[in-house]
Amino acid sequence: MKPLVYKKRRRLRHQPKPRVKLHVTKGDMVQVISGDDAGKRARVLRVHPKTGRVTLEDVNVVKRHRKATQATEAGIVQFPAPIHHSKVMLLDPKSGAPTRIRRRIDKDGTMERIAIKSGQPIPRKR
Repeated sequence: MKPLVYKKRRRLRHQPKPRVKLHVTKGDMVQVISGDDAGKRARVLRVHPKTGRVTLEDVNVVKRHRKATQATEAGIVQFPAPIHHSKVMLLDPKSGAPTRIRRRIDKDGTMERIAIKSGQPIPRKR
């Protein structure tokens, strides 16, 4: 049987993207494990939690041709583009080798990252 009143459903246009829980933070030293820049060690410049990407220093450098504006002049600009967070590994503070991490909650309630290889805590650089 048909409903007495037909109501059109509202279409959700912009659903918020879920934030990705990342294992790296700004200022960490990481090593790139795959891609064109595999093996490079770099510092994390910026973290993009909505897209799950990180921007590294001198890694994945791209060139863009910029048009002149009143403030800037025209030319070719080079800057590091973000890469996916799964392509980088944190460096072990003891040995300097790339390692996976484990999370542990301290007694005071703060989350601490621990290197799997050595068991050493990885400090957050703020």
